[in-house]
Amino acid sequence: MVVDFGNVITAIVTPFKEDGSVNYDVAQKLAVHLAENGTDTFIVCGTTGESPSMTWDEEYQLFKCILQAVSGKAKVIAGCGSNSTKEAVAATQEAAKIGVHGSLQVVPYYNKPPQSGLYRHFQAVAEAVPELPLLLYNVPGRTGQNLQPQTVARLAETENIIGIKESTGNIDQASEMRRFTSQEFQIYSGDDYMTLPLLSIGAKGIVSVASHLVGLQLQQMIQAFKDGKVQAARDVHLKLFPLFKILFATANPIPVKAALRLQGWDVGSTRLPLYEPESDLNQQLEKVLKELDLTKV
Repeated sequence: MVVDFGNVITAIVTPFKEDGSVNYDVAQKLAVHLAENGTDTFIVCGTTGESPSMTWDEEYQLFKCILQAVSGKAKVIAGCGSNSTKEAVAATQEAAKIGVHGSLQVVPYYNKPPQSGLYRHFQAVAEAVPELPLLLYNVPGRTGQNLQPQTVARLAETENIIGIKESTGNIDQASEMRRFTSQEFQIYSGDDYMTLPLLSIGAKGIVSVASHLVGLQLQQMIQAFKDGKVQAARDVHLKLFPLFKILFATANPIPVKAALRLQGWDVGSTRLPLYEPESDLNQQLEKVLKELDLTKV
């Protein structure tokens, strides 16, 4: 299955109103803005979208809203992962009916399955929606389990498992994944600061948080690298590096939502158990945004 989700995939935040309900209007406006400023594809209801504290009904409605808003401008990947295989299958089947372009499948969290269980989990989802491209999501810092390169290689043989969001921050592991899989299998960095290093070993692009603020610059960096302009790419990376780090100074998406509010976006706060950043982090964030001339949309 040949699918192109582009260089920059934005893991979009979920805006909330003061009463804690989803602000679908702001979500649509933000998605259109990002699609016009560097985003090729959206992941809706991933980690950055606060999926752990959203209901499936809220998520399905958000898939529909973002699809409608960016139709013809960008693609939409639905976050449908679960630590229950049955639940992941059902959610992915529903997302496929809605018409999303793909689905993000996180490594099952908390129950820490062995590699054989992980293989069968992802295979079960893939077999349930053979027409839908799936992107694996490996983030052991959140899930408690690492999807090993050898397991990724086995899964990559499945027609509709087309790539992985690799968020270990471990270039050795990403290198092993690249060794064991064909070039058609797409590796995306799951961390903004690792985009350039992973490009050097054959990654396709970034599933980004920073693209809420610097999508066009990330496109510039990735394209420069692919055009052989390594120094130009490095210059962009080093310029944006303080932003990459401050956006993960505490649990994502707390900092990026604060940054968007500083730009004037009414994205609201995070849902509990996530909570507002400390005042010193807000000050540091504002300083970085000012240095990069990002205080206004």
